[in-house]
Amino acid sequence: MPWSKGKRIPTNLIVGFFGSGKTTAISNLINQRSAGEKWSILINEFGEVSIDHALVETDQKQIAVGELGGGCACCTMAFVFRPMLAQFIRQTKPDRLIMEPSGISHPANVVDILRGPNFSEVIDLRNIICLIDPLDFEDERKREYEVFQDQIQLADIVILNWTDKRDRAVVDRCRTWVESFRPPKQLILETSFGAIDSNLLDMKFETDRFPLFADAHPVPEQDQPELSVLDLVSESHHHEHHSEAQTESSPAPIPGRPLRFQNDGPGYDACGWIFHWDDIFNREKLLDLLGYVQPITRLKGVFRCQDDWWQINRAKDETSYAPSAYRRDSRLEIILDRKTSGWPEFERELLQCLSEK
Repeated sequence: MPWSKGKRIPTNLIVGFFGSGKTTAISNLINQRSAGEKWSILINEFGEVSIDHALVETDQKQIAVGELGGGCACCTMAFVFRPMLAQFIRQTKPDRLIMEPSGISHPANVVDILRGPNFSEVIDLRNIICLIDPLDFEDERKREYEVFQDQIQLADIVILNWTDKRDRAVVDRCRTWVESFRPPKQLILETSFGAIDSNLLDMKFETDRFPLFADAHPVPEQDQPELSVLDLVSESHHHEHHSEAQTESSPAPIPGRPLRFQNDGPGYDACGWIFHWDDIFNREKLLDLLGYVQPITRLKGVFRCQDDWWQINRAKDETSYAPSAYRRDSRLEIILDRKTSGWPEFERELLQCLSEK
């Protein structure tokens, strides 16, 4: 049934730390969508350069992908997130909305926005699903991180991903820890490659959940104009939706001189690049550089190479490569769990991977 005014949109949050497999899980869910259903996917990226729209590859006309980059929708980008979400709903009019907050977003603030007076008449918030890489549990710094804990605390369903790559003892310890949260999770499942059954999206649960650390990501105080979401989503005209660091007013990259965008947050540093379409990379040199550079929390990219377009997706020590259908430009986003001043030097190494004309 197509979306219509007065119908609340079934909405799910897919949360999890960097590299837990959220984007892959969303791609798997898309492939299970009922024929004819319009889905809108809104992805919040910590970095400034949008990559996930290239990784969530779909040629289905019933899928719309929007992105909000440059910070967390729960705090630093909260005042952009509200009007952007309203506009995205109006433009795409979905039968289902799936949202992927950034890896360090506090889901409580996002939930508050969705259940608040501006959106509650439009959004029907259903199950929150949290993906975990059990290896993150083994890292004491991450395990004690308040946002990481509240991603689990607020989830209805927790899915331990990467179980094909992790020792059984590590998976069991992580599962025992998740089982200690109160109120208990409705379901704790194990999977690999982000495989999620779409039936989980709408399972009925009654338990109310509250964060352990509600103030972990406070929203900056500033004047916020009132939104009239019902008016916004009922407007009849339709536009393409785009959200990324490079806008019409931004400078464009030129061959051999990419645009560089840096962003940081508590304990994390990010940098992204957008290259000109004419920049063609030597695939072997490029993948050798990106596959082994250390240390990395998250790395995502899509590149025009001599033989084809390729995407690289790296979390911790796991790296995957695949041909890409994306054709606009080459782009890369890297997230570190420490501050660095080495981005200009790394850019020079990237440029050395360009093929000689």
